[in-house]
Amino acid sequence: MNGVASEPPSLDAADYDPIQHLNLLFSHPSTVSSIGRVSSTLQSQHNDLSAEISSLQTAQAYGPDSSLERMQSAQAELAGLFKKIETVRSRAIQTEQNITSMTADIKRLDGTKRNLTLSMTALKRLQMLTTAYEQLRGLAKTRQYRECASLLQAVLQLMRHFNSYRSIDQIATLSRGVGELQRELLEQVCEDFEIAFAKGEVGARRATLVEACGVMDALGDNARARLVTWYVNTELREYRQVFRGNDEAGSLDNIGRRYAWFKRMMKVYEEEHAAIFPPHWRVGETLAMAFCDGTRDDYKGILEKSMRRVDGPKIDVNLLLGCLQETMDFEQTLERRFASEPRASIDTLSSADERTQNFNGSISVAFEPYLSLWVESQDKALAAMIPKYKAQPLLPPDEEFSPQAVISSAIELFHFYKLTLSQCAKLSTSERLLDLAKTLAKYLDEYAQQVLFAILQKPGPTGPSLQDIILVLNTADFWHANTGQLEENIKKRIDSELVPKVDLSSQADAFLGVASAAVIALVNKVEVDCEGAWREMKNTNWSKMESVGDQSSYVGELVSHVNAKAEEILAVVVKQQYARAFADKLVEHLANTYIHTIVQCRPISEVGAEQMLLDKYVLTKALENLLSHHNPSSQPQQHVPPSSFVKRVNTTMTRIDPLLKTLQVRPSPPEGLVQAYLIHVGDRSDTNFRKILELKGIRKQDHGHLMELFAIHRDGPGAGDKLVAQSPLLTPLMNAPGLGGVGVGAGNLNLMSIDRLASGPGAALSTAAQGAASRFDAASLGEKLLNAARDGVERMGTPAAHELAQQQSGAGQNNAASINENLKNFGKFFRRDIGGLGARFGKRDGSADDH
Repeated sequence: MNGVASEPPSLDAADYDPIQHLNLLFSHPSTVSSIGRVSSTLQSQHNDLSAEISSLQTAQAYGPDSSLERMQSAQAELAGLFKKIETVRSRAIQTEQNITSMTADIKRLDGTKRNLTLSMTALKRLQMLTTAYEQLRGLAKTRQYRECASLLQAVLQLMRHFNSYRSIDQIATLSRGVGELQRELLEQVCEDFEIAFAKGEVGARRATLVEACGVMDALGDNARARLVTWYVNTELREYRQVFRGNDEAGSLDNIGRRYAWFKRMMKVYEEEHAAIFPPHWRVGETLAMAFCDGTRDDYKGILEKSMRRVDGPKIDVNLLLGCLQETMDFEQTLERRFASEPRASIDTLSSADERTQNFNGSISVAFEPYLSLWVESQDKALAAMIPKYKAQPLLPPDEEFSPQAVISSAIELFHFYKLTLSQCAKLSTSERLLDLAKTLAKYLDEYAQQVLFAILQKPGPTGPSLQDIILVLNTADFWHANTGQLEENIKKRIDSELVPKVDLSSQADAFLGVASAAVIALVNKVEVDCEGAWREMKNTNWSKMESVGDQSSYVGELVSHVNAKAEEILAVVVKQQYARAFADKLVEHLANTYIHTIVQCRPISEVGAEQMLLDKYVLTKALENLLSHHNPSSQPQQHVPPSSFVKRVNTTMTRIDPLLKTLQVRPSPPEGLVQAYLIHVGDRSDTNFRKILELKGIRKQDHGHLMELFAIHRDGPGAGDKLVAQSPLLTPLMNAPGLGGVGVGAGNLNLMSIDRLASGPGAALSTAAQGAASRFDAASLGEKLLNAARDGVERMGTPAAHELAQQQSGAGQNNAASINENLKNFGKFFRRDIGGLGARFGKRDGSADDH
């Protein structure tokens, strides 16, 4: 078409593409003129195809082999198939009816045969039952129990087949006869046993009695239980008559006679009677349990009667404990005796039926309500031991002091606790054991306060000796560890529902509080030795110093005394954690005293403040090596102090720097002093700034101008957000009237505020610089601890003079409970303070993590 050389695609192709076809037809602009011819050709072809389709549709619809005819033919064939199926079903039903009618007679004959068989079996069983019944009656009259036992079982088994026929008169009569025969046999066997035991003919008639037990087995559990109950009552009749009808024989004093009587009776049973009864009856075990039940009831009555007695003496605790121990031994003997008995059968069913009797506590439970008397006796014993421990020497005369030694009374008390707990756990694991735990906790508090803490309150100018303090420290650590173990031991023994009520953590804290007080007492040993050096520092004229030189003379003396005394103390402190605690407290104390001495050295010039800063640096470097005196190596130069301790020393001592750096600044120009105060001290307090002026010795008439400048710079832009209201370093200083007085002594403060010392170097420094030094008075330690508890852990500063007097006057009225509570609080603070060192309290090997 149009001269196109390529063959156009077929319109019948499955992949026909009209665009491609058009491109072939109109491949050049000159072919556009042939559009009309191409269109007419396509229209002609379309018309031809439409005509062809119409002719095919007509032929398909109306031809001789059309689809309509085929559908009608298929429907006719389906209708014929359904008709054949219905014919087959009707024939099957007819066949089933024919077979049923043919087999009906056969089924009737089968039923007749089955009924006839049942009738013959029933008649045969009835004949056997009648015969066996007559034979059993004859054997019962002649007491032939061996044959009676087997025949009785057969009769009872046969009789069960006729339970549904009791409406028939003859069967009902026979059933009544069998029941009557059972009762006669039961009474006859019981009569034979009674006669044999009454006349003492058990040995002669043993064979008959053994066979009679077989009859009782056949008669069932009720018959067997009646015979066993009769036997138990017969054997225990004498016991009840002797020990219940006689107050003297039945008293607790004769408890051993009861058990001796039972042992004799059991010996007779095993030798003469055990062979009569079948083993699976467990007559011996039943007899023992009946004895225990009766004895328990007797004890309950005796104990109740003794407790209700008004005129006579109450129960003796030692007698009660002895009877209980003897009873528990007896129960254990019974438990071992009957738990080891061989079983009569080892088949699965019999083995599943375990022994139900349990003799543990079968008698001793009667004593449990009265164990409170025993707990009270332990309370009285401990109450008598505490004054004795307080008065006796810390170590036996023949024992020398050693750094690991523990006060001998602590070892004795520990063994007493261990024995008492073991005894009570055997007697009771319920409320009585909990009562004992509370009693033990009570006297742990008493021991901590009245024995250990009292040693630290020893009167005298120097207080307790170093050896005594170390013994208190070791003993407090010993009991701190063993208190936790004691609590765990009680929890393992006590009933599970009472475990949450057992808590000795407060007692452990009390002993840790004693250890904290001992560490503070060691620190004050150093304090007493350093008084001369601090006196020399106060006597130095710091306002006239012209130049800064080497360290001051007092520093060398102070370091010498600190090292000498610390070496002496650390040589006998075994555990690393306590050595570290001592070093930490000593550093805090020296920093506190240094600040307080600075206050007493006023006025201080700029050169004097610079010299003090140099002296502080020398003292800091010396204190970093404090721990080298603990467990020193053969080559001391190789000792490297723990990094954590060095950091703590520098942190504690560096807190003094803001004060000294501010004092270093000249008052002229005044703006420089004000700016130095705002930079180094950094608070908004007029009072604290005035303290700096007084420490520098600035004249009163110059204070006004400086205070005005301070207010201007303090309230100026950019300064308000950076300043605190009160500096924790300066606020406690010079609080007495006129800013010239002093508070309580620094030495006493360390013991007054153990809780605040334990709260960290910051709190210690804030409270330490409040007054003049005074000698450590160990006798007032308890009073000061009570005062410190009233002050509160979080409050900064020292009470005013009148408040302190009120506290001291009221301390003597506080009871021991207050001291114990404070000791527990101090223990918690002490644990928190040195818990970060990795120390594990309670370890007896003296080991600790290296920091």
